[in-house]
Amino acid sequence: MPETADIVTAAVLVIGDEILSGRTKDKNIGYIAEYLTAMGVDLREVRVVPDDETEIVDALNALRARYTYVFTTGGIGPTHDDITADCVAKAFGVGISHDERAVAMLRSRYENPADLNEARLRMARIPHGADLIENPISKAPGFQIGNVFVMAGVPSIMQAMLDNVAPKLKTGRTMLSVSIDSGGAPEGVYAEGLGAVQKAHPGVIIGSYPSFNGKTFANQIVVRSRDEATLDAARRAVEAMIAALPPR
Repeated sequence: MPETADIVTAAVLVIGDEILSGRTKDKNIGYIAEYLTAMGVDLREVRVVPDDETEIVDALNALRARYTYVFTTGGIGPTHDDITADCVAKAFGVGISHDERAVAMLRSRYENPADLNEARLRMARIPHGADLIENPISKAPGFQIGNVFVMAGVPSIMQAMLDNVAPKLKTGRTMLSVSIDSGGAPEGVYAEGLGAVQKAHPGVIIGSYPSFNGKTFANQIVVRSRDEATLDAARRAVEAMIAALPPR
């Protein structure tokens, strides 16, 4: 069972030129965010960096110092531009080499030893001292070192790795939320009142999320808190504020 704490934070570091160029559309950030939120882990920051050693190392060191956990996606494949493992090793100041555990995992996939060529063996290069993250789909593992979890960029593989990581995570109190319909009122009408409610209830997070269907507004006001009583008090205050708006 995961250990529980009041607040556990996380960041996601997405690595890859293909994401920044728009060639590949990221499908991992939203999945990780929902997954962690359900566990009581607050995703506080997401960064996207190119396949550049300095940028990866600098971003990783900044994020791992600031948050409870860092999850990286991308850059652990067999090609020359898959440099995430080397960058993580550099960030932690450790060596990197072929890990016999990882090599064995790859051998279990390729019946013909000749198929496990040098390019594929790159995926078995693991920073010294890291624990492996199993990959039941394509066998090439991710790894954990310190508070950093290094995962694949392919969504199905990343999701499988995240399932294996989850039991190891310390989790926080789950963030509760409730949505309140604005009753067709546009944000400009209730913005001042909503600000007053937020000021009166500092223990909650209140956000307004606008939408317009071409004819009417269908804005949702979302109230979030880890405490049920605090959440309920703020919810009632928002509902009263909306009810008191002048007729439209």
